[in-house]
Amino acid sequence: MPETILVVEDEPALRDTLSYNLKKDGFAVESVGDGRAALESARKLKPDLIILDIMLPELDGFEVARILRRETTTPILMLTARDDEIDRVVGLEVGADDYLTKPFSMRELMARVKAQLRRTRLLQEELARQHKTTQHATLVFDNLVINLTRREVTLDGKPVQLKPKEYELLEFFAQHKGQMLSREFILERVWGWDFIGDSRTVDVHVRWLRQKIEADAAHPTRIVTVRGGGYRFEG
Repeated sequence: MPETILVVEDEPALRDTLSYNLKKDGFAVESVGDGRAALESARKLKPDLIILDIMLPELDGFEVARILRRETTTPILMLTARDDEIDRVVGLEVGADDYLTKPFSMRELMARVKAQLRRTRLLQEELARQHKTTQHATLVFDNLVINLTRREVTLDGKPVQLKPKEYELLEFFAQHKGQMLSREFILERVWGWDFIGDSRTVDVHVRWLRQKIEADAAHPTRIVTVRGGGYRFEG
């Protein structure tokens, strides 16, 4: 059964071009042109991936991503018309998994789409393996508890709300406690070797994680920066 992609783009010519090329590559595609229709279609269709433009009528792409991220872990690839770092940072902050600046080549778009879908499949397979081997696998670091099976984190017994990528990064750190991990290695293992981005993505997510699990994010003791190297998780 083909994987399903929801295309959210208000420019008809680009929407049709994206839909045509994705269908030609074997994907099932649904396309809409505004933010409210995007929410309705995502909830009804439950797609495997969402391509989401930022500039949309009704609701912009940031708001759509923010709402969807509370409801689903479906990967979101955001499209922006500006090569502006603030767009990229805000996009990541509201829960996008990747971004692409217009104009872009169809080849690059397809590469990113396939990379996200491949990552999702590998993650699902890994979760299935973990579920078979244990029902309640947990990692405990004093007052920080990571439930690997349920993908839940608690601090002092209270739930910690993490975005999907924040959780995956924390789990990766926890499974490599005490090891110095370079930004490039983290990027490859958590985002995937074919992720098209740079190491600043790691720094942004580490900063968000510290704000949620450190007693003092300005002076972290759990996720420590290794000067000239990367990061080390101390637990």
